[in-house]
Amino acid sequence: MHLSVKGKQLDVGDALRAHVAESLNGVVGKYFGRPIEANVVFSREAHLFRADISVHVGRGILVQSIGEADAPYPAFDTACDKIAKRLRRYKSRLKDHHSASEASGDALAAKKYILQAEAEDHTHDGQGDGAAESHQPVVIAEMTTSIATLTVSEAVMRMELAELPAMLFRNRGHGGLNMVYRRADGHVGWVDPKGSAEPGA
Repeated sequence: MHLSVKGKQLDVGDALRAHVAESLNGVVGKYFGRPIEANVVFSREAHLFRADISVHVGRGILVQSIGEADAPYPAFDTACDKIAKRLRRYKSRLKDHHSASEASGDALAAKKYILQAEAEDHTHDGQGDGAAESHQPVVIAEMTTSIATLTVSEAVMRMELAELPAMLFRNRGHGGLNMVYRRADGHVGWVDPKGSAEPGA
């Protein structure tokens, strides 16, 4: 596994790098024999240290986690424990999903854009010069991506593993685009514009 350990305005010593490598190899190695890559970034905000972990454990499977503590080691350990719990929770489904992903390459190519955020002082009270109504978002980055073909349960699993707020996917049951997302009440929402009637889709 290719491992990158960096610090944002923070020195990361050899001892911490070794701890990160040993811990991640131990956690991820239980479930995936050949993980692709892992990136760990340490940063500091006020009195708290933060560890951001991102691991590509297999084709299309991203696991992400964040940990905060008053020192770098416990911040990383907290984030690593979250990854271990998620991988343990989805252990059997991950193995089945990994095998199915290797067998099928039916992803949908798509464009992905990053839009510039609007300024905080943007007014909508009619006092502006009229440009607000015709204003189009500014594209600051354009990339290519792929939309995976999944069942709803596989999409929910991937969303939770990666700590994403939402996931767009191609429904394996009927081929239409669907989305799952985290609701404020803790449940997961599912949007199916096609209205698939297949219960296992």
